[in-house]
Amino acid sequence: MEIQTFKKLEQEALKKSGTDFTRLGFALFFMIGVLTFSFLSNGGISNNMFLAIAALIGAYMAMNIGANDVANNVGPAVGSKALTLTTAIIIAAIFEAAGALIAGGEVVQTIKKGIIDISAFNGNADPFIWAMMAALLAAALWLNFATMMRAPVSTTHSIVGGVMGAGIAAAGFGIVSWGTMGAIAASWIISPVLGGIIAAAFLFAIKKSIVFRDDKIAAAKKWVPVFVSIMAWAFTTYLVLKGLKQIWPKILETLNYLPLLSLEITKKPSFLTALTLGLIVAILVYIQVNKKLASNKKVMENSKDSVNTLFTIPLIFAAALLSFAHGANDVANAIGPLAAINDAVVNGGISSKASIPLWVMAVGALGISLGLALYGPKLIKTVGSEITELDQIRAFSIAMAASITVIIASQLGLPVSSTHIAIGGVFGVGFLREWLHLTEKPTSIEDKKLIIKDEKKNLNAYTAELKTIEAKESKIKEDYERIVELYKLIAEEERLIKSSKKSIKHAKKVQYVKRDAIKKIIAAWIITVPAAAILAALLFYMIKGIML
Repeated sequence: MEIQTFKKLEQEALKKSGTDFTRLGFALFFMIGVLTFSFLSNGGISNNMFLAIAALIGAYMAMNIGANDVANNVGPAVGSKALTLTTAIIIAAIFEAAGALIAGGEVVQTIKKGIIDISAFNGNADPFIWAMMAALLAAALWLNFATMMRAPVSTTHSIVGGVMGAGIAAAGFGIVSWGTMGAIAASWIISPVLGGIIAAAFLFAIKKSIVFRDDKIAAAKKWVPVFVSIMAWAFTTYLVLKGLKQIWPKILETLNYLPLLSLEITKKPSFLTALTLGLIVAILVYIQVNKKLASNKKVMENSKDSVNTLFTIPLIFAAALLSFAHGANDVANAIGPLAAINDAVVNGGISSKASIPLWVMAVGALGISLGLALYGPKLIKTVGSEITELDQIRAFSIAMAASITVIIASQLGLPVSSTHIAIGGVFGVGFLREWLHLTEKPTSIEDKKLIIKDEKKNLNAYTAELKTIEAKESKIKEDYERIVELYKLIAEEERLIKSSKKSIKHAKKVQYVKRDAIKKIIAAWIITVPAAAILAALLFYMIKGIML
């Protein structure tokens, strides 16, 4: 038996190592391909090898973004069983790449969030290039480590920390905009708290209006179209504001070719425009969903599981749209510093904004999708099932929080992280479940206490009777039979009292959110910026030492 067990363990280990080597092979093939393409396509430029190495690091960073950050978009849908892991990865990979290539924009801000002042480099391109390369590599290494530890962290904060650390190493502490850094630090609290509150609020609203009703199906037919249309409103607004802002002028130019339209070309969509478009889509979605539910002749069981199935399709759309918006926005985390290096190498100068060649955008888009496919499942499982148990209603509430929080925060000028919002939403629905559990239990707890009180009375009565009979000097047969019966009754009463006390203790101490997961994730959030900064500073000094 032991030999067979060892053989099975050996086979599993070989299978796992084989899978790991395959993943590593694909990743290395992609990075070497990027390195080769960059080197050959920029052969006439001085420092083209440096640019090729930067492209290699950009590809590595993009894959790490896909492995870590994208889990927040599809994790809840996978955890709720609305999507299988494979389907989720395919949908996310397609929409992440589409978002990056279609709406990633032709120009990105190379110094993320404006956290350092590039004038401190005095127009000297070399230390600037070294700093950007160190920042990119440091952020990628930190994300790689966080993914190995199954800790979902903010890729934006990773690159911010990298740029800050490399900037300080290159030009001193005065280069950093500390006000901006303070706002980023504030987002560690703002993002998860806002996300948690909004997710919990939506979950509570759905439970009150549908799940807690006697006729759940009738309530669902009335309220599901409302909730889905709110989702459509929020996501359309979110997508216009965050996903289409880079290509908004081109969209308006295209629409102006239509008859009777003469739209003013604006740099980016206004909040009112996004809100209006969202409202139009929401009305159309409400009409369609209401019509679909009204015409549904299928008899549904009056249960929470049946209600959950109605949120499956909206969740799939949510995962796809979140991935598209994420690809459009966060591709800059991978290619922003790479675009800065490319611009500095090609033009020999430093710019806060740089045009992005198509090949650079493709590195970001394909890298994110490949990283998700190869290494994303670990974090998807962590977000979807290892923090709290999710169903479709809870996952829907988290998706709503992800879109609405970004909309509110962007209008208030608050810095937020999509990663922190999503995880905060997961925490929010988990803590709401704990609160609802405690508020639903007082009646049963009081009943248990009354049972314990009655059982103790019985136990005292049986004990007293047993002592009386055992005190008799002369006992008859019936006395001995009663003694045996009393011992059994006393044992049963003690068992019932112990069981009731255990039930009360369990009811009071039930936890739907795993505390160990909370501690690990919050610790990773707090140290992301300083860890990436320290690593970037060390890498800058190393690169500088090699180059000089």
